[in-house]
Amino acid sequence: MINDALVMVGRQIRHIPRVPEKLAAATFQPLVFVVLFAYVFGSGIQIPGVDYKEFLMAGIFVQTMIFGCMNTSVGLSTDMKAGLIDRFRSLPMSRSAVLFGRTVGDTVESCIGLTVMVLCGLLVGWRIRGSFLEAIAGFALLILINYTFAWLGALLGIVIKEPSAIPATAGMVIFPLTFVANTFVQPDGMPGWLKWVAQHNPVSSMVQALRELFGNTGTSPLPDVWVLQHSVLAAVIWCVLILAVSWPLAVRAYRKA
Repeated sequence: MINDALVMVGRQIRHIPRVPEKLAAATFQPLVFVVLFAYVFGSGIQIPGVDYKEFLMAGIFVQTMIFGCMNTSVGLSTDMKAGLIDRFRSLPMSRSAVLFGRTVGDTVESCIGLTVMVLCGLLVGWRIRGSFLEAIAGFALLILINYTFAWLGALLGIVIKEPSAIPATAGMVIFPLTFVANTFVQPDGMPGWLKWVAQHNPVSSMVQALRELFGNTGTSPLPDVWVLQHSVLAAVIWCVLILAVSWPLAVRAYRKA
């Protein structure tokens, strides 16, 4: 199964230079968000103890990694509709290898986009204030987040038969998930019920963990919420839980599709 998965990973990676438009499209939206929030909206946003551009980048990084699941969904759904998956099933190879290859390959592609985002962040003034090991842990967490949501994307790609319907369907979940959080601003000014949702949102834990690891937290006291007080551990737990659900469900759905 490992050899089959490596072959599928190689297939995904070879597609990257052949379809550069896909990578460019995945990178363009985060760059637009950086410009809008850093220079347009950010001029009126003050975060105590930290420059807003540094506060912002952790949220942009996490949002970009989560949005990467759409590439997995659309790609897998397109392959199934085109009959390519049926060809793979006719070969003497592990069925799970197709999903492993797709998710790992898409994660590699997202890492290339992340590199562009890091360079963009450095250009607008973002800096890593944490230690070298904390920075490595931060980037490792981003890769884990992307791989976790790639499996969720794989599940959606199998369940939703029409590729063109995936962006709208996934967007109904991903947009609220990434915006009703501490991605761009602290949720202190939100209404009570919405503030509670934002504070307990898995994305808030992931963003807060990244800010802590990169040293971009500022001086504002954290709310008395466990998933924010222990954000790094909470972020890892969220990833494990999402993987524990989406991984077996995706494999099961693939075998029945």
